[in-house]
Amino acid sequence: MFAYIMRRIGTLGVILLGSSFLLYNLAAISGDPIGELKISQDPRAKQQIIALTRELQLNIPPPFRYFLWLRGVLGIFVGKLDLGSTRTGESVGTAILSAIPTTLRLVFTASILAMVLGISVGIVTALRQYSKFDYSMTFVSFLLFSLPIFWVAVLLKQFMAIQFNNWLDKPTISLGALVIIGVVIGLIVASIAGGARRKSYSIFSAVALSTMVVLWILQKINWFLEPGFGPIFFFIASIGIAFGVTQLSVGINNKSALRSSITMAVVGLVFYYPTKWAFKLSNQTLVLLAMAALTLLSAVLVSLFFAKIDKIAIIRTSILTGIFMGLIRLLDQLMSTWPRFISTDAINYRPVPTVGQANSLLEPGDYWVTTLDLLMHLILPTVALTAISFAGYIRFARGTMLEVLNQDYIRTARAKGLSERTVIMRHAFRNTLIPLSTIIVVDFAGIIGGAIITEKVFGWKGMGTLFNMAINSFDLNLLMGVFFLTGTLSLMANLVADLLYSALDPRIRTGSGA
Repeated sequence: MFAYIMRRIGTLGVILLGSSFLLYNLAAISGDPIGELKISQDPRAKQQIIALTRELQLNIPPPFRYFLWLRGVLGIFVGKLDLGSTRTGESVGTAILSAIPTTLRLVFTASILAMVLGISVGIVTALRQYSKFDYSMTFVSFLLFSLPIFWVAVLLKQFMAIQFNNWLDKPTISLGALVIIGVVIGLIVASIAGGARRKSYSIFSAVALSTMVVLWILQKINWFLEPGFGPIFFFIASIGIAFGVTQLSVGINNKSALRSSITMAVVGLVFYYPTKWAFKLSNQTLVLLAMAALTLLSAVLVSLFFAKIDKIAIIRTSILTGIFMGLIRLLDQLMSTWPRFISTDAINYRPVPTVGQANSLLEPGDYWVTTLDLLMHLILPTVALTAISFAGYIRFARGTMLEVLNQDYIRTARAKGLSERTVIMRHAFRNTLIPLSTIIVVDFAGIIGGAIITEKVFGWKGMGTLFNMAINSFDLNLLMGVFFLTGTLSLMANLVADLLYSALDPRIRTGSGA
């Protein structure tokens, strides 16, 4: 295995060297950084041409100039990486390091949501093949996949930002809107549940009616301006999470795992008000780390108390329950911060921004208000990127799951009398992840590349913006710096995908020579 990895790294190094050589020379001969100065009538133009020629080493042919750039890159092995300077005199390394956090915050969130939602919906559509839900999701996925990102961004700005901010001035839902929302949600839930026609009608009616009633109640109690869960709803949601996670992890029939998960819900309720007090302390980063450690410790202790056999599975179930409960608790805290956030002078009851990464007018000092501001700036670009990627994951996950479900070992597992949950989660789902792992790993590597169009539309300054700036200004050093990072990550992602194959499928032995 070690020899295989080293051989692959050597091959990837040669590929990176060759591709960077081609890109450098093609970019160098495709544009002239001093072209405008050559036709300029400015008396200082000649002096600027001489200075730029000396600074950018334009008197050296591109193939030889590439090796001067490569010498700085190879300095990484002696701790002296030098990617050169941008046209503005800034270090390329500094420019990239300042852009990476912005890109990670923007694209990482969208990629995670697209992967989780897309794979989940794709698997459900495969299990409900040729159902109304399958046809609906097929239509939605093809629709989203065909939409240009800039057009989606414009629609989101209009309806999720401008119209929502206007509606928030007086958040009332008309009777017609209540009916439409209830019918849509009812159709979605009924199509997912499946079953006979009578069962579908019953589910549709119950979900549609309950949705309309809940929205009407929320409107009457002014929940949209003063949202929150409270301890009662938090406990109810935690119980639902406990049952759901247990069913997916080990099956609802595993009483030890179910008791452990429900106990975690009780523990979460006990700590509801202590965490509310802790969220008012000054060092919130330390508080969140302490809460995460306490959640993991509680999950392990509770699991060991109930587990007699198969302790690892029960511990895993309790930890997942605790993690999802923690996310619900953080959401509750953000919702309780909402009235204070929208009433500030910097927001003025228009919380969904259309451009920028943060509100510079917002007074610093309040951790949760600042966090909520960053999240609100993330909403529109995240939804835009998620919608496009989500469609691709649906189609690929559906096709892969259908192929796996037709395999002989799936029929054998069902013939042995295994429950459908065991067949899907332990046999089909794991084998579905094998081809999906390549796409997932490569997409994660592509996160650093940024999203050029999305960053442009929403006024973000990430890696995509740097790449676009490098092309427009003929900034060769900046272009090669971005390429060096993204190219290296993409090539390493392919190596990681190959290694994941052997981890997901023991029949595959990477590097065995077979």
